[in-house]
Amino acid sequence: MKKIFFLLAFFALVNSSFAQIHDPVKWSTSVEKISDSEYDLIVTATIEAKWHLYSQNVPADGPIPTSFSFKKSADFKIVGKTSEEKGHTVHDPVFDMEIKYFENKATFKQRIKINNSNAFKILGEVEFMVCDDSSCLPPTVIDLTFLIPGNKANATIATTDDSKEAVEVTVENNIEIPSITVDKSKDAVAVVAATNSNKTSNKSLLTIFIIAFFSGFAALLTPCVFPMIPMTVSFFTKQSKSKAEGVKNAVIYGLSIVIIYVLLGLLVSAVFGADALNALSTNVWFNVIFFFLLVIFAVSFLGAFEIVLPSSWGTTVDAQADKGGIIGIFFMALALAIVSFSCTGPIVGTLLVEAAAGGNQIGPIVGMLGFSLALAIPFALFAAFPGWLNSLPKSGGWLNTIKVVLGFLELALAFKFLSNADLVLQLHWLEREVFLSIWITIFLVLAFYLFGKIQLPHDSPLTHISVGRLSLGIVSLAFAIYMIPGLWGAPLNLISAFPPAQHYSESPYGVGFSKMNSGMPSGENSEIPDGAHLMPPHNILAFNDYDKGLAYAKKVNKPVMIDFTGYACVNCRKMEQQVWAKDEILPILKNEVVLISLYVDDKRALANGEEIDSKLYPGKKLKYIGQKWSEFQIIKYGANAQPFYVLMDHNGENLIEPVAYTPDVEQYHNWLKKGIANFK
Repeated sequence: MKKIFFLLAFFALVNSSFAQIHDPVKWSTSVEKISDSEYDLIVTATIEAKWHLYSQNVPADGPIPTSFSFKKSADFKIVGKTSEEKGHTVHDPVFDMEIKYFENKATFKQRIKINNSNAFKILGEVEFMVCDDSSCLPPTVIDLTFLIPGNKANATIATTDDSKEAVEVTVENNIEIPSITVDKSKDAVAVVAATNSNKTSNKSLLTIFIIAFFSGFAALLTPCVFPMIPMTVSFFTKQSKSKAEGVKNAVIYGLSIVIIYVLLGLLVSAVFGADALNALSTNVWFNVIFFFLLVIFAVSFLGAFEIVLPSSWGTTVDAQADKGGIIGIFFMALALAIVSFSCTGPIVGTLLVEAAAGGNQIGPIVGMLGFSLALAIPFALFAAFPGWLNSLPKSGGWLNTIKVVLGFLELALAFKFLSNADLVLQLHWLEREVFLSIWITIFLVLAFYLFGKIQLPHDSPLTHISVGRLSLGIVSLAFAIYMIPGLWGAPLNLISAFPPAQHYSESPYGVGFSKMNSGMPSGENSEIPDGAHLMPPHNILAFNDYDKGLAYAKKVNKPVMIDFTGYACVNCRKMEQQVWAKDEILPILKNEVVLISLYVDDKRALANGEEIDSKLYPGKKLKYIGQKWSEFQIIKYGANAQPFYVLMDHNGENLIEPVAYTPDVEQYHNWLKKGIANFK
């Protein structure tokens, strides 16, 4: 179990003017008695200015969340989830998601039920990650201790601050980096790169609302809903004694539709809860269940069968609607929801799945609000102004066409959830080429359907193709053709959030790629060396293995640039996207240095027998690859923040003082050129 990185005693031993050891979070614990049988375990984080600690409920593919675990004991039982304060929620442009974090101070509480009336101790751990505006620290795990006074004690609160231990460290100028063997074609780099590209599942509430709103309009144009509009208008026209009363009843009807669907969103949020919703996007079983659920919805829309609610429900609701008044209008709206369920049910189900998978507890509520508003507004308007009905197109086969198109779209979306499960398990069954092949096929078949080459069970005879249908078919065909180059490594920026990343692929560098020249330094005609890969999106030749990278640098007689980075490091991605991509920087990284990227949050286990004795914490073993690189950075360079860049020669000596987050392109360029000049 890890402790905090080190204390000031260690820092005093580090002879470095360019690096700094950060320890921005102090943890303390206390216990509050709630009753004779229940206590709250309270954990308080005191955070230094300008640093922030992430919430427990960070969406998948984002930064490392704060998490708590407690050692099991017969003395107590955990009750519910660990609660936290409100914090701050902001939209992070790098991860493209809503992220919650804490500043200055954060308090977490865990309710327990005790089974022992005597005093005892509870042991736990907290894993956390902190960032400031320029760097992030690697994930850290520290011990927590809680003293339960027991019912015989008079005190209601017990406190302890023994979560830290002083560590004496002998700093070495050079440390040995043991070799590790990793299958680069199947490693976690591919998985994290892939899952980091799948950010749209973590939609902002505004995005959820907009998608749901347009989905409501799509549901309106289905065979189960569109014909209901004139029937509803006819009812209000006959029942209302005046135009004013008709308008009032129409508004009540529209509000009733909104209330019914929002209540459904509330039910989903209440049943799952925030913690469960946050886990959906990475939970294998949820993703597999969602895949089969969406396939069923899609097959239903394509005409294989209809999903209907029990007929007795409709009969009961119709009886209540006949009573009239506000209650009767409400039950009319409920009757609409039940009767149209075979068309709206798959759309509503898909929206709830997508909103829930975003990890936000109010996502399903916002989704149902957007959907119901789009559904309710036309019904209310046409009921209030029946003359507008004359402008509506007549019902016909085009309604079923829209339903079928929605079925194809749901089928395509279903494979996104199956892909999530495949990424989490790293089965490599649904790699990028397979995923794109499935999507290309779906949209090609959709285009042929729209062109009238395929007919489904509920289609009307097609005597001619309308302009709208032809246009939609052309769009579908063009989209399928657009995706084809993705099989050869094209980035496909329009849909980058959906397919697995380029590394998660049968052929990571594109179908037909021979590993010759592409992405290799200019003037070299050799295959990609052992242990290297082309880092997307710039195709920089990079190593994740220190030994192999250094050996290659000696072979080609180039300086080494060590990139201490992290999969969940925001500013690392900013440097790669906004600095490395510049014309004056990218050629240097490709041609003049050998890049070794060491991920300090790499959770892959070291191979059996290759665990390393920790030099920071004598007696403990480093079990993960990321732990090894994190300790290497601390001991060798006296720094623990990422990003952190080192230019060195083949003997491990610095060519220039290392730098951290450097968003100024000119400054970073000068640093690179000066270090390389010192090597030459």
